[in-house]
Amino acid sequence: YIISYVCFPLFILYSIIYEGTEYKETYDTVSNKTFLLGTDTLGRDLLARVMYGTGISLTIALVAALINFLVGVLYGSFAGFFGGRVDNIMMRIVDIINSIPLLLYVILLMVVIKDSPFEEYVLNPIFGQGGLGTIIISLISVYWVGMARLVRGQVLSLKEQEYVLAARTIGVSNFKIVTKHLVPNALGPIIVTMTMMIPAAVFTEAFLSFIGLGISAPRSSLGTLASSGAEIMQTYPYQLIVPSLVIAFMMLSFNFLGDGLRDALDPRLRKG
Repeated sequence: YIISYVCFPLFILYSIIYEGTEYKETYDTVSNKTFLLGTDTLGRDLLARVMYGTGISLTIALVAALINFLVGVLYGSFAGFFGGRVDNIMMRIVDIINSIPLLLYVILLMVVIKDSPFEEYVLNPIFGQGGLGTIIISLISVYWVGMARLVRGQVLSLKEQEYVLAARTIGVSNFKIVTKHLVPNALGPIIVTMTMMIPAAVFTEAFLSFIGLGISAPRSSLGTLASSGAEIMQTYPYQLIVPSLVIAFMMLSFNFLGDGLRDALDPRLRKG
């Protein structure tokens, strides 16, 4: 026979398998002060796993958002500044990438990179085992197109301003005009968009991990915790509810942050 137990926040459930039949019995109803959110099927503290998974998910989202910010700002600003044929070529590349849903691109990249020599010899030595580097590379490969479109539109409206013409007149280089004059003046919408990219990256990572293409052992993220909880949802629903609530709260928090920054940085939306 096999004896196992799962510690809930309020009681302990013993599971005994004898001759192929499983017997379950609740042992006492007490306040669980050791495991505040209970444990998983292997007896591991769910609170500790959720905290660790939140750190992994935030690391992926922040790194992906930062790199997408840099790539999108540089790409979009130079496309909008030079205009003409350069702008047409650069934006057609963006249109090609944007013609297929970005999530499908990410899934295809994950399938190609996962368990490949590139992951084994390049990504794993840098990011460690568990697919962390693979999902970061997949996210930063295509998610910059939205930022590039936004920055291009802002630069197109700013490059004909008087201070840009004055800078050209005194011989300032194009690179300095873009980095010193155009990008800083478009920083408000850029920062707001960057904060909105973080919850999108969190959701994408959670979805990929949920379907088995994201983070894998020995690491765990909120998506892998939700995937593990979904398998035993009917028996232990709290193992799915807890990571799902954390994902929802995280996305809601960053959306509120983006709305607040938009109101603070856009003078047209300021009250009174």
